[in-house]
Order: sequence, then structure tokens, then C-alpha cells
Amino acid sequence: MLRLCDMTWVEQAFNVCFLGPPGVGKTHLALALSVRTLDLGYSVAFETLDNLMKYLKTEDISTASKRKMKYIRKATLVVVDKVGFMPLSPSEANLFFGLVSAMSEKTSLIITSNKGFDEWADFLGDATITTAILDRLIHHCEIINMTGNSYRLEHRKSIT
Repeated sequence: MLRLCDMTWVEQAFNVCFLGPPGVGKTHLALALSVRTLDLGYSVAFETLDNLMKYLKTEDISTASKRKMKYIRKATLVVVDKVGFMPLSPSEANLFFGLVSAMSEKTSLIITSNKGFDEWADFLGDATITTAILDRLIHHCEIINMTGNSYRLEHRKSIT
């Protein structure tokens, strides 16, 4: 993380993937790097994959979605959170591929996922599109595999 905090990877359009089970801090680390990126004067877009799909599917008919996607496409760093929690339809997988492909080597991406790359074909629904997405995503990428127990479950408070 200390090496990532120098942010040279953002200037070089490298990517970061945080992979691991729920509750181990993937989103927290993505947010910390986003704040650091903003502190250095760069623009950041942060969306869950679910919201990103809504914007991509409606940008041709919704002014708000079109505006949101314009901002996302211009951002220096784009964070896509919660990749793999919900399966994508074939058309959604194609939209995700289109975005990753368009940003490849131009925009830095942070991806958080509860799935290892070997499981991505399951929620993307197609091995070929999965290979194409991962090919572009991990070409210049720091992959951080996280393990451990859920922070939320270990620190939950019961009603007394």
C-alpha cells in the first residue's frame, strides 16, 4: 500500500485489483487511494458495478446517465466496486468489456471483487468476454489478494 500511495501508477494508467471475501477492507483501501488521488488534483469516479451497469444501459435515453458516463470516461481514476456480487447478462458483460477496453492504458482502474479471476466467467457468463476483460485489466496491474475474516462480523454489536 505504501508503494501505491506514491500514485505514480495513476500517472502511468496502471490498474489495481483488490480481490477477497466480503469485509476484509477492499472498498476501504480503494477509497483511501481515491482520496489520495483527489488530494493530488486528479479526478476520480467511484461506482459499484451495479450502478455502472444502470448508467451504461440508460445513457442513450437518460440525460443524467449520459452526464454521469461522460464524467466517468474523463476521470483519471475509475473505481468499480463490488465486481462479482451480482451476475451480469450477456449485454451487460459486453458493456463492461467496452468500458474496460476503452480505458485500457489510458485511465487507471481500481476493481474490488469478492471473486478470484478464475471465477469471473461464472458471473460474466462467457469465457471469451472474461478473457478479453482480464487481458486488458491485468496487463498493467497490481493484484492484491486479501484474506481474513469480515471486519463487520467480528465487530458487530448486538442489541442489549
